[in-house]
Amino acid sequence: MENTTNTSVLKVGVLTFHRCINYGSYWQARCLAEGIQALGHNVVILDHDSHRVNLLEWTCAFQPVLPTSVPKSDYPLYREKILKFFRIFDSLPLSKRFDLENPDHMENYDVVVVGSDEVWNLSHPWFGGCSLFYGDGLKAKRLVSYAASFGNYDATWGMEPAWAEKLRNFNNISVRDANSQAIIKNALGFEPEMVLDPCLQFPVHPDARPLNHLQKPYIAVYGHNFTESFASEIRHYANKKGLPLISIGYRNDWADEQWLTADPHDFANFMAQAEAVVTNFFHGCVFALRNAKPFVCETTPYRRYKLQGLMAKIGGEHHLIPEGTPAQVYEARLSEPLNPEILQKINQLRQTSNAYLDSALGTKQLQFA
Repeated sequence: MENTTNTSVLKVGVLTFHRCINYGSYWQARCLAEGIQALGHNVVILDHDSHRVNLLEWTCAFQPVLPTSVPKSDYPLYREKILKFFRIFDSLPLSKRFDLENPDHMENYDVVVVGSDEVWNLSHPWFGGCSLFYGDGLKAKRLVSYAASFGNYDATWGMEPAWAEKLRNFNNISVRDANSQAIIKNALGFEPEMVLDPCLQFPVHPDARPLNHLQKPYIAVYGHNFTESFASEIRHYANKKGLPLISIGYRNDWADEQWLTADPHDFANFMAQAEAVVTNFFHGCVFALRNAKPFVCETTPYRRYKLQGLMAKIGGEHHLIPEGTPAQVYEARLSEPLNPEILQKINQLRQTSNAYLDSALGTKQLQFA
């Protein structure tokens, strides 16, 4: 079978939250840019800058486990982590930098792809209400979203007509969760395509890291402010299996080890080499799935729409652990291989996500028998 693809090369800008001190944010930005580039286009990540946003982001990075207080001994460790992120940001395929609130100096593009991440979350603590992510001021012939999310912005709150009208300027819209899908349907009158997060859709290519300083094998802990009951069940399981719990990126004192200074490449290698994953983060689940690892996830109010949307999409709802779950369920989820049907569903969604992206970018892939 012969494949022929439209060879027109597009100049594409990806607009997302690419400078967050967050492993998932880094990898979703990089994977989306590299995924589109692999289709044969010239791609950069739009390097927006804001003094206001920077101060809020860096403040949060020094106190990432609020409302839990951060011990003074952790500040140098979080500073080291932040500086590592700064260095790695420079390795991304970035455009010329421009002002987030005044994008007059950004270049012109054939297509701007907005997403993924919580780019349309109107209640985001520092990006909420930034109209650039709704298309204002973007210099593009075509506006497209990929796996956009409204985060914790509830569909029942509705969207003001002024924001909805901005989204009508998009040529193609896709989202990554049912809550975001409902918001678009209620505001614009159509159901947008549901696609995979870039870290599941496209390959993740971290620099090789041996991780020789870690005990092996281990259970990866990714997240913070877990409930006492959840932590107790995980601690019980780890003791029973004789596996150390290693917490990456954030302090969890109930874990055996704390690795607070890991950079995004450390993180990707760490998740890939774990025996199992314990998380309450969206991308904790994504990287567990990416590497076909057993995992359990505790939902939180801020992330519940993202987590529930992902699991409903792939048939993985039983990996979300509500309070009061029996110990034997924890053991089954953490010791048994992933259900092959979940991986099959992800592969099916990759095909539909690819088809959406081909259509959104204006390319066609023809097959001849």
